[in-house]
Amino acid sequence: MISNEYISDKLKNTYNFSVNDIDKISKFCRELLYFNKKYNLISKSTEKSILHRHVLDSAQLLAFFKFKEGSSLSDLGTGGGFPGLILAIANKSKSFHVKLYEKSSVKCDFLRKTIKKLKINQCKVIEGDLRSNKINSDIIVCRAFRKLEEILKISRENCKKPHKIIILKGKDAQAEVNKALMNFTFKYKLNDSVTEKSSKILIIEAY
Repeated sequence: MISNEYISDKLKNTYNFSVNDIDKISKFCRELLYFNKKYNLISKSTEKSILHRHVLDSAQLLAFFKFKEGSSLSDLGTGGGFPGLILAIANKSKSFHVKLYEKSSVKCDFLRKTIKKLKINQCKVIEGDLRSNKINSDIIVCRAFRKLEEILKISRENCKKPHKIIILKGKDAQAEVNKALMNFTFKYKLNDSVTEKSSKILIIEAY
């Protein structure tokens, strides 16, 4: 098992998280594990590897975008806050906003309390069916959300153009892309995940 010290060093040295950021992440993880005793925020089987399976998995997306002034990022189906809340902790721009979309009221309550308690800036929770909202972000991220074709449909119908879509996918990423290409036209790149050899990060530029 990869040590927590190794992951903390990687967060600082590779993804530029500060000591204060790491402290916020530690507190966030403690809060999440406490709530997870009663509510299903993450799989119980991943609790002991939360820094690797959830935090580092989310943080690696920082390699594919910048916190551009006056811009924003939307995390679709954020669940317990991955990857969006981790990305929000890394954000140092006062005019870059992170929006966490989640339909579960229980998860939204947890996220709002955590954001307030940890004083995570420029981060907002948006509760309910995301199809009822116009998504005005330049960057769309999602993890364990929906099938690619459903995400592309949301991108086409609910999101402003242009925008970048960054999706954490499993070992069947290429097969899912091939299936989606039968009904959608898009350019994409598949990048290797740093947390799982068979997993991929799918990047799509939507115009």
